Amino acid sequence: MESLPKLQEKVYTVSEITSEVKHLIEGSFPFVWIKGEISNLKRHSSGHYYFTLKDNLAQISCVMWKWRNILMNFILEDGMEIITGGSLTVYEKQGKYQLDAETIHPIGVGELQLAFEKLKNKLQNEGLFDETHKKPLPKFPWRIGVVTSPTGAAIQDIVSVIGRRFPQVQIIINPVRVQGDGAALEISNAIKEFNEFGEVDLIIVCRGGGSLEDLWAFNEEIAARTIFASKIPVLSAIGHEIDYSISDFVADKRAPTPSAAGEIAVLNKVEIETQIDQLFKKIYQNLKDKIDSERQKIQSIESSYAFRKPLDLFKQYSQTIDEISHRLKITYKHKLSLLKEKLSNYEERLKSLDPFAVLKRGYSICYKLPEEEIVRNSKGLKVDDEVKIKFYEGEAEGKIQKLI
Repeated sequence: MESLPKLQEKVYTVSEITSEVKHLIEGSFPFVWIKGEISNLKRHSSGHYYFTLKDNLAQISCVMWKWRNILMNFILEDGMEIITGGSLTVYEKQGKYQLDAETIHPIGVGELQLAFEKLKNKLQNEGLFDETHKKPLPKFPWRIGVVTSPTGAAIQDIVSVIGRRFPQVQIIINPVRVQGDGAALEISNAIKEFNEFGEVDLIIVCRGGGSLEDLWAFNEEIAARTIFASKIPVLSAIGHEIDYSISDFVADKRAPTPSAAGEIAVLNKVEIETQIDQLFKKIYQNLKDKIDSERQKIQSIESSYAFRKPLDLFKQYSQTIDEISHRLKITYKHKLSLLKEKLSNYEERLKSLDPFAVLKRGYSICYKLPEEEIVRNSKGLKVDDEVKIKFYEGEAEGKIQKLI
C-alpha cells in the first residue's frame, strides 16, 4: 500500500475548510445589493422562496425566508429583473455560497426607494428598531406635544379625537413644515424642544398622506435619530395606514393614521368613569354577598338544637353584622364622592391651563401673515407686515405701522 506524502502545511477536513470560507465570505459581505434576472424560482411549502439570480456571465443562488417575502407587494416570476439586498452566507451542507435576500425591488424602483431601504437596513442593523428600546406610552397623559403642520388636516383630526375622548387633556402644538427642504431639521428641532421643555407626557409626530417624496422628511436620518433619542415617548402617525416611514420604525409606537393616534394617545373619559362605577358596584355586591352568606350561616346556627338557648348572643352578632354592612355602604359612598371630587379638581386644573381661558381674560394672540406664525416678540415683525389678531371671540387683521 502506497504511503501518503509528507506535507509541510496543514491538511484541512472538508468541514474545516468550508467553515473558513464561510467566515471569510460572511465577514466580508454583511450586506450587498445585487442586480440580475430570476430563474429556477421555487416556492417551498414552508413559504420560503428559493431562486437563482443570473446575468450573462454568472449566477448566484438566493433564498428569501417566509417572514420577509410575505411583506412583498408584488409577485416574483422567472425572468423578472430585480435588485435585491441581503447578506452573503455559506450553506455548509452543500458547500456553496448564497444570498440571504432581505428585500427585493423590480428594476425601475426609484432612487428614493433605494435610499429608504438603505437607511432602513442601516438603522435596523444598529438596533434602533429593537423592541427593547421602545418606551411605554403613558396611560393617562395630561399634556401632549404635537409636532406637525399647524394648518394640515392631521392636527385637526388629532385635536378633534382627543377633545371628544378626554377634553381635559392639554395639546401643545410645535408647528413645523412637514415636507420640502429643511423640514426634517425642523421636525428634529421641535422634538428636541419638547424634551428640553420637559412638561409634556407624550409627543405625537404626524402628517397626512402623500407620495414617498411628500413623506420624505420623516425618512431622513436626522429625524429618525432624534425620535430614537427622545426621553419622552414618541407616537408616530405618518400618512395613511399603508404608508410606512423610517420614523414609524424608530418611534415607540406607530399609529396607522393621525385620527388613530388620538385614539391610542388617550383613553375615553366616559368609559373610565363607567369602569370605576362598575368596579365599586362589583366590590359592594361582593361584600353584600359575603355578608348575606355569613348571615345565613348564623341563622343556621341559631336554628340548631345545640345553640337555641344562647339565641340572644347570635342576635347580637347579627346586629353587629348589620352595623358593619351599614358602615360599608357609607364608606363606599364616601370614597366614590372623594373620587368624583378629585376628578372634578383635575378638570378645573386643566381648564386653568386652557390657552383660550387666557384669551377670555382679555389677552389675544398675534399671528404673522401669510404663514400664520405666532409672534412672540416685536423683533419678529417689521413695518407693513400683515398680522392677524385672535381674540376670545372673533379675529382681526391689519398692518404694522410702528414698532416700539
